[in-house]
Amino acid sequence: MASEHDFSAGFWHAQDSAPAFTGPAIVAAVQRAREPAFVLRHPQTGSIGVAVGGEFGMDPAPQGRPAWPVWGRLPPLFPEWLGDRSFAETHGVRFPYVTGAMANGIATTRLVSEAGRAGFLGFFGAAGLAYGRVEQAVSELSRELGDSAPWGCNLIHSPQEPALEDAVAQLYIERGVRRVSAAAFMALTPAIVRYAIAGIHEDQQGRIVRPRQVFAKVSRLEVARHFLEPAPAKLLKVLHERGQLSAREVELARHVPVAEDITVESDSGGHTDNRPLAALLPSMLALRDEIVGARGYSRPIRVGAAGGVGTPSAVASAFALGAAYVVTGSVNQACVESGLDPSGKQMLAEAGIADVIMAPAADMFELGVEVQVLRRGTMFGPRAKRLYELYRAHATWDEIPAEERRKVEQQHLRASFDEAWASTRRFWTERDPGEVTKAEADPRHKLALVFRSYLGQSSRWAIVGEAERRTDFQIWCGPAMGAFNTWTAGSFLAAPEARTVVQVARNLIEGAAVITRAQQLRSYGVPVPAAAFDYRPRPLG
Repeated sequence: MASEHDFSAGFWHAQDSAPAFTGPAIVAAVQRAREPAFVLRHPQTGSIGVAVGGEFGMDPAPQGRPAWPVWGRLPPLFPEWLGDRSFAETHGVRFPYVTGAMANGIATTRLVSEAGRAGFLGFFGAAGLAYGRVEQAVSELSRELGDSAPWGCNLIHSPQEPALEDAVAQLYIERGVRRVSAAAFMALTPAIVRYAIAGIHEDQQGRIVRPRQVFAKVSRLEVARHFLEPAPAKLLKVLHERGQLSAREVELARHVPVAEDITVESDSGGHTDNRPLAALLPSMLALRDEIVGARGYSRPIRVGAAGGVGTPSAVASAFALGAAYVVTGSVNQACVESGLDPSGKQMLAEAGIADVIMAPAADMFELGVEVQVLRRGTMFGPRAKRLYELYRAHATWDEIPAEERRKVEQQHLRASFDEAWASTRRFWTERDPGEVTKAEADPRHKLALVFRSYLGQSSRWAIVGEAERRTDFQIWCGPAMGAFNTWTAGSFLAAPEARTVVQVARNLIEGAAVITRAQQLRSYGVPVPAAAFDYRPRPLG
């Protein structure tokens, strides 16, 4: 009869710690994910345990010391290895972890710089900002980081302001911004295609070189397909005729997708379709594989996960589903480096998983597009919804019943409609005079612009901490924020003033590695207790 030694992969003997066969000892072993792990079977009881440290070899009794038969070996598990290796190679980062581009500069240049220096990839939140402020941010990041650490900026689709979208794309090309997070695109525009393709060329070996990279944030398969396919011939022709792409760039564009990093956005703060990641990500991966197979791309296309990523378990789950990288948003908004006022950060720190609500989006108000925002401590959600209902039901301000007009002027505008229009008119005269011309010819467009002014200012009030407008704060937030607060309760990360973007990122991805190790050992038959899946926040260097 064969002995258990006949089935072993070698032998382990202890040095600094004994094998772990019981709950607390197994939990301690799981925490040492950065060391090799050995799965053992107890020779007397037959129970399965785990050992770390010690020595491994083929001698069952090295130097006369007893050794344990090894039934399985696991190499060290580093958080750097959780995602697609090509992500780190392509973007020059240490970790497969991205801090998202929270709009209106909430993802500040400071936040991006801190993330970049620590080995993460950060995107500046350019959406909603005037051109001059975006230009200033690019200058700051170029000066602070340059090419010493990776960074990027947001390029948001602006159907109401196409000229601004074009100008920002032109700025990024001229100033050497090598990565953009493309958000809110339902279809491709000349601006995003030009950014993705301009400057593309071949090296001496005939390999295509892309000077810039697009991270396409998507939540629908039909939109993802636009970015996974080569740029449409019609758009390439337009850009060539404008003199913005050369004939050779147009030719090379036919062999590459518009984006090689696809960020799958599930139930997130801000713009979202509220899709569950476990259903959405596999579908996106299948679409990616289908198109890669049909097109025969030679370069890897990575699919990352965003939305709901607020705990180590969520990060580990995303990687287990096949994500090449993860993107965090809501939890960074509560960090000390974010552009949100401390009063807003405190509100976020008190949020639970269900303390969110969908509300009309300022940038796509007329289209009925919604964003997910914080509900706890603010009335913005229901008030913004009421404005959209009034806009849908009435063509002009005067058509709205008198009592409703009074409520809007008192609660939302805190001014008469005419006063609010005067202020709105001044804003658009500086930003886009065409909007003023259109509004003065179309009373319904005037109504939309005034209502949009409330939505737009509400996020600014949260950024500057306008105390009198606290009940109108618009704070983009997803369920991940509540999950993060539950996870950090009682830890050093519970207080908003301790939440630095690097400590949050390091704990999330380090914890994901530990939880991944726990699952590995459980799949090998080790009786891993539930406590091993509860990684607690700790200061990390």
